[in-house]
Amino acid sequence: GHSYIKQLMAETGAVFGGEHSAHYYFKDNYRADSGLIATMLMLEEMSRVGEPLSEIRRAYERYSLSGEINTQVDDPSHVIESVSAKFSAFPQDRVDGLTVDCGEWWFNLRPSNTEPLLRLNLEAPDRNQCDHRVAELLAAITSV
Repeated sequence: GHSYIKQLMAETGAVFGGEHSAHYYFKDNYRADSGLIATMLMLEEMSRVGEPLSEIRRAYERYSLSGEINTQVDDPSHVIESVSAKFSAFPQDRVDGLTVDCGEWWFNLRPSNTEPLLRLNLEAPDRNQCDHRVAELLAAITSV
C-alpha cells in the first residue's frame, strides 16, 4: 500500500514509486500521489519520441498482469499464512503482505489498509498462465 511505498521511497531515495492500482508517487512532489504528474510525463515522452502510447508501451510489456483482485475474507492473517504454507517451496517476502517469487511468475497478497479485503496482484509471462495462476490463488484464498 501507499504507506509502505512512501516509506521505502524515503529510505532508499527513490524518485518514483507506483502501485498496480494506478497510484503514482514522486520524490519531487513530497512522495504524494499524483496522476497529473504521471500523465504529463507520459505526454512529454509521447511528444519526444513522436509515437502513440500504444507503440511506446510495447517495449515494457514483459508480463501479463492480473490487476488488483479483491476478496473479502473473515481472517486475512490466517488466509495469508495458509497461502504462504502452500507456496513454502518458493522465496517469500513480507515487506507488504506476502510476496512469492515462483520463478517465471509471482504474486503479492496483502490485506487492505482501508477495507476488510485481501488484495491479490499477480504477473505471469502470458495471459493463459496469468489466468490459470489467478484461479489457483483464488481457490487457495477462498478454501480457507
